[in-house]
Amino acid sequence: MLKKIKSAPLSLFLGFVLFINAYAVNNLAPQPEHAIVSKVVAKLLTRYHYTHRIIDDAISSETLDFYLNALDRRRMYFLASDIDQFEAYRYSLDDAVIRGDLEPAYFIFNTLMQRVRERVNYVKELLSHEFDFTKDDYYNYDREGAPWAKTTDELNELWRLRIKHEALSLKLAGKDWNGIVKTLTKRYNNLLKRYEQLNSEDVFQYFMNALAECYDPHTSYMSPITSENFGIEMSLSLEGIGAQLITEDDYTKVVRIIPGGPADRSKQLWPNDRIVGVAQGRDGEMVDVIGMRLDDVVQMIRGKKGTVVRLEVLPAGHPPGSPTKIISLVRDRVIIREREAKSDTVEIIHEGKKYTLGIIKVPTFYADFAAQQRGDKDYVSTTRDVRRLIKQLKGANIDGLLIDLRGNGGGSLQEAIELTGLFIKDGPVVQVRNSYGDVKVEEDPDPHLVS
Repeated sequence: MLKKIKSAPLSLFLGFVLFINAYAVNNLAPQPEHAIVSKVVAKLLTRYHYTHRIIDDAISSETLDFYLNALDRRRMYFLASDIDQFEAYRYSLDDAVIRGDLEPAYFIFNTLMQRVRERVNYVKELLSHEFDFTKDDYYNYDREGAPWAKTTDELNELWRLRIKHEALSLKLAGKDWNGIVKTLTKRYNNLLKRYEQLNSEDVFQYFMNALAECYDPHTSYMSPITSENFGIEMSLSLEGIGAQLITEDDYTKVVRIIPGGPADRSKQLWPNDRIVGVAQGRDGEMVDVIGMRLDDVVQMIRGKKGTVVRLEVLPAGHPPGSPTKIISLVRDRVIIREREAKSDTVEIIHEGKKYTLGIIKVPTFYADFAAQQRGDKDYVSTTRDVRRLIKQLKGANIDGLLIDLRGNGGGSLQEAIELTGLFIKDGPVVQVRNSYGDVKVEEDPDPHLVS
């Protein structure tokens, strides 16, 4: 069975290439272009989504619920009084979206930020005294759908139980009280930093997705960065240096070098190196990226094939304050082979006889749409890769073949159809209903079976 196939008639992906400036944390507000995008999204959903739902009071009410759920799913930040205040928007968000008024969404988010800071401060208060673990308490981790706390004291009690639970887990893992305080202080400082690094575009994406979710679970709004990452997942390629990065203790840390990429070929950047500065071109100004949000650092490092990026690197194992080195890399197309279809063989015994089975793992239905449209003969395609792997397995004299779709999150509907066509001569594969109610039967486009 094919599931979660993403295709324009089934799921509406909206990506807009915008230039986004991050507002100060205390004053996140919509960008001027967000009003325009909001109006466009409203028109696209009402005109082209197959449910034909108009944006009305019912949509407004659902949007508010989805938005609050996205921001505080376990109800650990907002107070009941906050929710009462937000109720003023329950039947007016539809009109606000249509006219491009996003102030309600940002007011709600800024209230969340205030509550997050209050909670982190309270965690530090709790950690000023050691918990008494001889007293019985009951902690309910999953508060999704639970009532909102009516008072600050009630919310404090929920957090006391949460932090006591986490402290007890660390104690059982062998940490003393000083170690527990150090670990939890760092954990919640990092949590606050992640929230404070959210920008205006993030809030807009949260809100637009709350609106889109009213139509169906697979309709999504994609911010420019999210849209770019989706394209990378589909094409299994990007233009950059070929390094997988994470954030650790304010540093952008290299966790893996992608084989064959510029970083790999240079032999200058290694796992566990920390990138502390990024500069564009051979003489651009070096920008300090310590403490910077990972997405922003990644956007600075990625770039057009053939262009130069310079990195200031603190080598692995060297403590902060140690001498750094500057490396210069020419960006190139990097192939992400970890997400390609892969094959393996296993031997089984059945009724006393040994059989060799071929297994092909298909993690997603990927395709490089841009390369295909350009007419590139060797564009990346799930179907092409699986056909090649089957031929290799047949050469290994397998007795049977399994296609493993576990964990496959979907992808290109056309690739799913063509992949199915490798195993059937002809016939229907899937039906698609468009926004006009017309049903189109998508059939196997190739009468040839894989051989």
